Amino acid sequence: MTQSTEDGHRTHGDGYLLDNRQDEAGERFDAFAQLFDPTTFRHLEALGVGPGWRCWEVGAGGTSVVSWLADRVGPAGEVLATDIDTSLVAAADRPPVRVRVHDVGAEEPPGEGFDLVHARLVLVHVPDRDRALRSMIAALRPGGRLLLEDADPALQPLLCPDERGPAEELANRLRRGFRRLLADRGADLAYGRRLPGLLRAASLQRVEADAYFPVASPACAALESATVRQIRGRLVAAGLATDEETDRHLAHVASGTMDLATAPMISAWGYKP
Repeated sequence: MTQSTEDGHRTHGDGYLLDNRQDEAGERFDAFAQLFDPTTFRHLEALGVGPGWRCWEVGAGGTSVVSWLADRVGPAGEVLATDIDTSLVAAADRPPVRVRVHDVGAEEPPGEGFDLVHARLVLVHVPDRDRALRSMIAALRPGGRLLLEDADPALQPLLCPDERGPAEELANRLRRGFRRLLADRGADLAYGRRLPGLLRAASLQRVEADAYFPVASPACAALESATVRQIRGRLVAAGLATDEETDRHLAHVASGTMDLATAPMISAWGYKP
């Protein structure tokens, strides 16, 4: 996506860092679903998503949130799922779901009058984040809900918060390399913490926010393995790691002996006046 997360969609730099069409992409989205769906679904339920609602899922990537929304809105509702690469969500394109190729940071909104607009791990990677935010708010009906969820790698930059030895030291060095690759492509690694203020500045009402921060989970290991296998060529080409170091790190991850974390995901929501 000129959109979506720690999953590294296209931004300022030289094309995709992590392409949805690569073999590891499905593994990454499965890990995201395991890690973050419970938090996302809790917020969507609290915002009242129900039968007949019109929802726009921005930078959909995978299908887990789209499918949850479709079940909630029912046949009388609509779920518009957009991304610049819809290869992993195309299978969900049946009523009440519509799938459309769309770049939220460069194009006009694909509709208006939505009851809900949701984006998870999207805006941190969009070059024109301000335009994307304005577009999402413009697409809401009065009283509509906006839920934005984005990572803040600068708030917690470590893969292994408990750095006990050489394996964890290597893991954190490779994570720094990944963050450098993201930043070189225009990602704002401190964006998540800004979400509540941005929503208030956009005149949304009843703005609240919280954060979720997994510290150790098999899904964190699955996400790390898939991500590193996708970016290893970039890491090596940039001089941030060698092939031997990458192989050693992947072996450590597979061993299950390290406690792997993710960056905090900050969720912020508000209502359009």
